[in-house]
Amino acid sequence: MSMKQAATALSVDEARRRILETCLDRRMPIEQVALEEARLRVAGKDIVAPRDLPPFANSAMDGFALRGADLPSDGTRRLRIAGTRLAGSAHELSIGPGECARITTGALLPAGADTVVIKERVRVEGETAIVQVGETVGAHVRPAAEDFRAGETVVQAGERITFARMAAIASVGLATVEVSCRPRVTLLTTGDELVMPGHTCSLAQIYNSNGYSLSAMLAMSGVRQIAAGATDTGAGFGHLGDDVGRIRDALSAAAEQGDAIITSGGVSVGEADYLPRLVGELGRMHFWKVRMRPGMPFLFGEIGKALVFCLPGNPVSTMATFLALVGPGLAAMQGSRNPLPRMHSAKLASAIRKSHDRTEFLRARVEVDDEGICRAWPLAGQGSAMLRGVVEANGLVVVPESTRELDSGEMVTVMPLPDCP
Repeated sequence: MSMKQAATALSVDEARRRILETCLDRRMPIEQVALEEARLRVAGKDIVAPRDLPPFANSAMDGFALRGADLPSDGTRRLRIAGTRLAGSAHELSIGPGECARITTGALLPAGADTVVIKERVRVEGETAIVQVGETVGAHVRPAAEDFRAGETVVQAGERITFARMAAIASVGLATVEVSCRPRVTLLTTGDELVMPGHTCSLAQIYNSNGYSLSAMLAMSGVRQIAAGATDTGAGFGHLGDDVGRIRDALSAAAEQGDAIITSGGVSVGEADYLPRLVGELGRMHFWKVRMRPGMPFLFGEIGKALVFCLPGNPVSTMATFLALVGPGLAAMQGSRNPLPRMHSAKLASAIRKSHDRTEFLRARVEVDDEGICRAWPLAGQGSAMLRGVVEANGLVVVPESTRELDSGEMVTVMPLPDCP
């Protein structure tokens, strides 16, 4: 595809559709890993419980285990304390008529018992427990298989293994799981104007923030960020000045080593924007430019076997294009069941006006008010180079390209920012 053919700007939905289609064709193979290495990985196959959870009926409270038939219908009932059952103990203990046993939370229910009365509601006199009227048969007992049954799916293929899913997998005794391999991603920032934090800036330079924001977002995407060779900054990503030869060499080297390349900067139509031409020369472009604001000069292509995502250099444009386009693509490569960005609805707290025909992503603070209504407050300072709004925001209000005006109180779509309170 030539630059001229690729230059037609796509809608956000069409750009994302094409990315997902291509990335699904690049689905990563499956590997088996230790559970502790599976955090944020995508399950390659259904993860099935090999046994019931819990595997036995147990007490939900500290108290006394007894037979429900021995609960008094009025007054009190005296029961002989036949023993004690602690959590983790499986020693022989059974409860007969008129008997009970001390029991702790999580302990195996003694044979014959079907009810637990909490400790605070029982009076003890020597080896006798006195139970009063008002208790319920079957109370405070967790039945076997209450959570998962043997053979039941704990995590479905394509679901990302979150902290909660890791807990569920561990709870059924699995030490290893099958997950999609992590795409190997090389991250390159470009531009003579960028200097690494800790170094001295000239009057015409700024510090490199995109490398850090993109690295953080990649860490949440379940991928493996690989070394950037001679361009490595020591911070996990590479940086290149506006040197067309060095950029060409870095792209070629990264394409040989990994599954995807992500760049920021150098992708528009300026004198030093070399990436569209280089991707076309070294590989091919799938499309260039998307009807979105911020983030229009976004390019998607491939070099060799590596997919290439070229993001604009303005910091907010970089973040918006990653969240709207790149993140879903990386999720699709890992076989995610739902690679689309997470979205929800909110009421607009103040009016919005726009004069362009692009989908706009407005930084906003999204909160639930005192009436329980989710509201979105667009923030001041929406410039694509202004980071204050992103720092203060916890979501992006998505304004469709055909929309010009939205009044206060209208419902809007919000894309939550990851890792935000």
